[in-house]
Amino acid sequence: MADLTTYPTTSPSDSFSVDLDSESGSQRDHYQSQANKKQQDQLFDFMPDRDRAGSPGVKGTIDARTVPISDDAYGIRNQGVASKFLESKGFGWLLEEEDVEEEDQRPLLEELDIDLKDIYYKLRCVLLPLPQFGLNHHVVRESPDFWGPLLVILLYAIVSLYGQFRVVSWILTIWLCGSLMIFLLARVLGGEVTYSQCLGVIGYSVLPLFLIACVLTVLSSFHYISTALKFLGVIWAAYSAGSILCVEELQHKRPLLLYPIFLLYVYFLSLYTGV
Repeated sequence: MADLTTYPTTSPSDSFSVDLDSESGSQRDHYQSQANKKQQDQLFDFMPDRDRAGSPGVKGTIDARTVPISDDAYGIRNQGVASKFLESKGFGWLLEEEDVEEEDQRPLLEELDIDLKDIYYKLRCVLLPLPQFGLNHHVVRESPDFWGPLLVILLYAIVSLYGQFRVVSWILTIWLCGSLMIFLLARVLGGEVTYSQCLGVIGYSVLPLFLIACVLTVLSSFHYISTALKFLGVIWAAYSAGSILCVEELQHKRPLLLYPIFLLYVYFLSLYTGV
């Protein structure tokens, strides 16, 4: 028979210990998280639920008021029958309005590039062509504009009307074509000028003729005085235009440019007198 070996058994009263270091990593993390949770429960006091006895309840009412909201409150405007019809047909974009910036809302004179002070100064330069008056006459040539000469030409055309509206078109045509001829002549003679400069100078220099025409309406009955005033007006206008247009390259050829300018203003005066 085989020998029966007996082994000692442990009783329930025997104690045993668990070494955390010998446990696996997951079990050690579980024990540490349980300990941290108990420490957090001791540090923080949580508010009781409202269902528990003794907890404060929140009571109140909300007054629902009807507040009228205007159609323009959020940029929405009342649409009429026509606007609704266009929008239903897909043409609502025709009624869209663009926001105009304040910078775009400029005065009319500024939009048209009309400088009244500049025009007034150029008129003074033409009326006072002599260098003794201390004006910068070259401004009329170096800074040409269109509205000032056009104003002078129209004023002269109005004075020259006498019931003949055809004279207005003739004066405008002579201004444009005569300025072109003076420009071509100045370029042939070697002057560095542009057509816009000639157009402005010739137009501004009609101002003496306009003043003489206004005086002649009063002194037309005096033959010799009116003839002298006509000659003075032509000389005045031709000298103003020639002194401004004659740049440095044309100083020694000045008579060649002054003569056609003189003839041009003689033709301007003939449109007034009807000769």
